[in-house]
Amino acid sequence: MILAGDIGGTKTNIGLYTWKEHALELHRKEQFSSRDYNSLEEILTAFNQKVTLSHIDAACFGIAGPVIEESCTTTNLPWRVSTLDLQAYLGLQNVRLLNDLEATAYGMLYLHDNAFIHLNPTAKKTKGNHAVIAAGTGLGEAMLYFNGHTYQPIGTEGGHSDFAPLSPQQDALLQWLRHRYPEHVSYERVLSGSGIYTIYQFLAQSGYAPEPASMLHITDDKDPNAMVSECALKEQDPLCIETLRLFCQIYGAEAGNLALKTMSLGGVYIGGGIAPKILSVLADGHFMKGFLSKGRFNKMLSQMEVKLSLNPETALLGAANYARDKF
Repeated sequence: MILAGDIGGTKTNIGLYTWKEHALELHRKEQFSSRDYNSLEEILTAFNQKVTLSHIDAACFGIAGPVIEESCTTTNLPWRVSTLDLQAYLGLQNVRLLNDLEATAYGMLYLHDNAFIHLNPTAKKTKGNHAVIAAGTGLGEAMLYFNGHTYQPIGTEGGHSDFAPLSPQQDALLQWLRHRYPEHVSYERVLSGSGIYTIYQFLAQSGYAPEPASMLHITDDKDPNAMVSECALKEQDPLCIETLRLFCQIYGAEAGNLALKTMSLGGVYIGGGIAPKILSVLADGHFMKGFLSKGRFNKMLSQMEVKLSLNPETALLGAANYARDKF
């Protein structure tokens, strides 16, 4: 049996898989609120109360943060996770930690084509490296390196690279963000769950349009980021629609940056929890406009496949298959 995990700043998914007929089959999956626990081991203890963790052959966990020398201090959680501690906890040597986007990237290889939405109508299918980008609680980036035969996932912390504006409006956004984050403005500050509300605040304060009544009286039990999306998609509020449009254009621009840096002729995968929720805006040309805004390299990017994953458990699937393939 294989134990797999996808550890994010908001939620953690744990799955137990069995090997049947040349494929992994999910035996049991549970989701936990990450911030309700002090460590991954606490979550595994809770999972063990639902299904006994015995007869495990290998384990792999994708975790939101840099994995350095087999340990990770998580970016959006006060946790430190190490392979040695997990080996001791599980009584198992075959344990691997991956960056969460490494796991997501690997999982993309095991999805059927009907699990994707294709965003680039001019794409040409070819083999080569893949770029993987995913906005959720934070912004994750990775690549799948193609050696001519197989793919190797490579994690990065590219989501924390410098935000580069594309237009006068985005120039103004950067200037506004510098007052809030004087030391460094990264892409994650805008391309994340909290980034949606940040863009909304910038547009509201710049006088783009009046704020809708539902945004003026947000109660503590409401997520303001989700409220912006709801006001845009359900109420067609101009300020909230512009927020999502700007978010999608910046998202596309950074996906294009990643594609150039990794020479991802094989295409770009979009993961994370945000994109499927705002699909109607993202697929309406705003993402691709930012993606293709690369001057002399517009033609090269116009031929790349750009595919959005609709499977919310891609990282978990990737971690499970990585454990199967590598041990």
